[in-house]
Amino acid sequence: MLQCLRMSAIARLRLIVRVAAMVLVTSLPSVQCLAAQAAAVVPGSRLPPDRLRVGTLLLQPCEIGPRAVPGIPTAAAYCTAFDVPEDWDTPSGRHIKLRVAIVRSNAVRSERDPVVFLDGGPGGAATEDYAAIANALTLLTLRRDILLIDQRGTGGSNALDCRDRAGGQPPPVSAKPPEITSSVQLVQQCLAGVRSHAAPEHYTTGDAIRDLETVRQALGAPQLNLLGTSYGTRVAQQYAARYPGAVRSIVLDSAIPNSLALGSEHARNLELALQSLFSRCDAVPACKRSFGDSYANLNQLRDRLRAQPQAVTLRDPSSFELLHLQFSAEDLAAIVRVNAYSSITADLLPLMLHQAVLGNYEPLLAQKRWLTDDLGSQISGGMELSVICAEDADLLVVRPEDAATLLGSEQVTRIQSACAIWPRGSRRADFHTAFASPLPVLILAGQYDPVTPPSYGADLLRTLPNARLLVAPGRGHGVLGAGCIPRLVNQFIEELKPQNLDDRCLRQLVDTPAFIDFNGTPP
Repeated sequence: MLQCLRMSAIARLRLIVRVAAMVLVTSLPSVQCLAAQAAAVVPGSRLPPDRLRVGTLLLQPCEIGPRAVPGIPTAAAYCTAFDVPEDWDTPSGRHIKLRVAIVRSNAVRSERDPVVFLDGGPGGAATEDYAAIANALTLLTLRRDILLIDQRGTGGSNALDCRDRAGGQPPPVSAKPPEITSSVQLVQQCLAGVRSHAAPEHYTTGDAIRDLETVRQALGAPQLNLLGTSYGTRVAQQYAARYPGAVRSIVLDSAIPNSLALGSEHARNLELALQSLFSRCDAVPACKRSFGDSYANLNQLRDRLRAQPQAVTLRDPSSFELLHLQFSAEDLAAIVRVNAYSSITADLLPLMLHQAVLGNYEPLLAQKRWLTDDLGSQISGGMELSVICAEDADLLVVRPEDAATLLGSEQVTRIQSACAIWPRGSRRADFHTAFASPLPVLILAGQYDPVTPPSYGADLLRTLPNARLLVAPGRGHGVLGAGCIPRLVNQFIEELKPQNLDDRCLRQLVDTPAFIDFNGTPP
């Protein structure tokens, strides 16, 4: 899939758990802790006895969460299918249904201003990913409802799902396709399938914010507290710029500036993040002694695989089925990039890369099947294409300096090739104008984020006079649940005074040590 900004929250959690199952021969306390948190009681889990009416909407009790994902909890909510025109400029044409859910607060009387979770991707479905972030929102649900809308083209909102249109596989536009030609064929297959129930040119960010405003009006026009993560931060900025009076506060987790074309800086950002991550290993004598120069190992392995992909036979970590796989440079780039999103999985990279340099590809390659079969299922491929083809593709250029990076220039080329086929929607003339607003804004960033680095948050501050940037030390992409951040977010939404937040508690977040062997970190 495109994965222009990030995998979904559910996919990131599954990555951590699956890496543990596929790679480690002993248990990881840190992974167990994270999995236990995910399995904890989800806020609002008490089942409501009756229907819920808010404004003109009548909602039914429901369970929300990922589709058929073992070990990930669901949450109790109220749901409805909300009717909107597919083409907002032709309301008499085809209509689609949006899945809308409300997770009730624990208060007897909720505050009137709900928190709206805007999911990432592009392509994540809010009702499916909520369970993975629910613990980070526990304090918010003490007084406020959580409003979830599967963005059009995702989840329960007329999903533009490419997996069923291409032999069970998504069109690998940027993750790891074997060739440009095969990617084009998969995009063509996907387009032929989704056209039976959708016009893909009407599944852009601009369409989505009109959907959100219409839902808000139906709810009685409350002010909203927008909480966007990754691509969702773009949705938050676009919505607040167009409907400023509808917004009370904004939280941007792993933010991107409006001016950025998605995909334009992925290769550079990943390279800088990897250099920083591997420098941590270099600074620890046991890690340096065990693996040498991890960044040099990565480049050596990349060059080897570019020259000759490796044929490897191994047992599937889950089914023990005998697998005959090709391990290519594209596979390496996708696996390393996904692992770099989380500090826990990033700490495995020096060990796995060292093993691969020695000829043992299994620790890395064991994740290849998961990347294609599981990660792709968490993202709606057609919606990703609709977003990036309308909003960013024409601004992308091949940068010669990216050729020497792990991702290289192929990602831009694949996006351009796919968007030459995919129907292109429209974007407003001011779409890429910097977001400027007096609204209270809290920006969150991870120190080692490989896709939306802290510098993006600093860029946003230039036009947001009532904003504050908090950087989570030692963390990667998506930091909403890290350390004391949930408490700071709750305080911000309660008080609307970002400059009053005492962020000294973030100092407790430190670099996690790299794995020296498959038994874990050194004592």
